Formats: sequence, C-alpha cells, structure tokens
Amino acid sequence: MKILVIGIGPGVGLATARRFGREGFEVVMVARKAQKLQEFQDQLAADNIRSTAYPADIADATAFKQVLEQIVREHNDIEVLHYNPSAYNPAMPSELSLPVFLSDFNINVVGGLLAYQAVFPQMKARQRGAVFLTGGGTALQAPPMLASLGVGKAGLRNLAFSLAQECSPLHIHAATITICGMIQQGTKFDPDLIAAEFWQLYCQPQEEWQTEIVMQ
Repeated sequence: MKILVIGIGPGVGLATARRFGREGFEVVMVARKAQKLQEFQDQLAADNIRSTAYPADIADATAFKQVLEQIVREHNDIEVLHYNPSAYNPAMPSELSLPVFLSDFNINVVGGLLAYQAVFPQMKARQRGAVFLTGGGTALQAPPMLASLGVGKAGLRNLAFSLAQECSPLHIHAATITICGMIQQGTKFDPDLIAAEFWQLYCQPQEEWQTEIVMQ
C-alpha cells in the first residue's frame, strides 16, 4: 500500500510519511524542490521506508495535473492521499494583490481538488481509501493579516466536508485536521502528534469516521 503525500515538508508532511511508513506504507511524495525531496527520501530510507519523489509546482495547475496523471499511471495502489501544502503570504485584505491571492488559492485549495480527482477513480474502483487534508485555525478565525491563508484554509475545510459526503458511501474516508496553532516540535502542535492523529483517522472503523479533528 502507498500513501501519496503532496506538499511534503520537514514538519507535518514528513512526520505523516514516517508514521504511515512505520506501518508498512510506501511513500510517494510531491514537493516543488527536487533537492528537498532527495533529502526527505534519504531520511525515510534511514528508517527503512521506501519512497518515490516527484517534483512539481502546485501553484501551476496545468503542470501539477500532468504530474498527478504520471503518478496514478505509475502507482495504482494509492491507499491514502495526504494533501499538505500551505501558502503563507501575510497581507491585509486591502493590500493583497490578485496574483498572490490566486496563486495562494491554487496551492491551498485547487491543488487539493486536483489531487483528489486524480486518485478518486482507483479508490472508487477498490471501494476503499482515505483522503486527508491538513487544515488550519485561520479557517475558523480570520486574522486580517492572514487574509489569503484564511480564505484558503476555509475553502479547504469546506472541500473536506464535500468530499466526505461523496466518499463515505464508497467506503472512502475523507477528513481534515484543523490545527489551531503554530506547528512546532515539543508543543501540543508537534508534527509527530499531528501525524498520530492522521493515523488515528485512518484506523477508525467506518461507523466511527470523523470528518474533522480540531487541535487547539
């Protein structure tokens, strides 16, 4: 079985890859920089976790979709999709430029929909799978300096609830974890603790499926 981690980084993405990797999952990962991907592959290999990496710019929807098509061609056993990117460009609403806002929205929301659409056919055919989205507390509160991020996380949260309604009858678990704080090791928002919550979501029997876990 494989977990596809999109927007993998040194925090939640890598921690989730490790958590699932310890349970026997092979990791397929996507990030913008090939050098960073190689570093993550080396770290996972040190833990005896197999991985494959695909560089992609998630903000470029056309190019990203092409990479997704390649991934599903080469991996027909994706059990879990973890969508983890987050674009962070602080600005007041009155100062937010349209190009930045649209790029952030592509990364925070559009990419999640494209990733879901890419893996959905194989999950539907198997009548099983999981789609997990990394959310944020700005979806619930709207700090004006984080207007773009807030709209993105609110959109992603809304998308998670839409996916859950489509997926549940097909025995696919769609859910989000809304993280209401700064992700940092040694705190209650430690990446390993968040990864453990994603694993707990994966292990839930269908009659107990949650669509959202709020960490605060």
